[in-house]
Amino acid sequence: MANPLRIGEGELEADAILEVLHEGRWVVVTTTVMGEEHEVTLRHDGSTYYCDTPTRLHRHESEAEMRTCIRRMGYGKEAATDGA
Repeated sequence: MANPLRIGEGELEADAILEVLHEGRWVVVTTTVMGEEHEVTLRHDGSTYYCDTPTRLHRHESEAEMRTCIRRMGYGKEAATDGA
């Protein structure tokens, strides 16, 4: 990918990350694990979503699965609530 979006963990909400993936761009997330900085590449090929970590390739068959992964792993920030 010639022009990936580079972000820090928790910088964008999951919806914004998914929007970028649906545009055909990759998202490279800089994250810290056990005191060390790593890059995770999130991508979508039109049917399958991928999370390329330094040690594993995660595959997700649906947007819902990818959204769950983004939130669970802390790549995206939590959506703001109105407090109601």
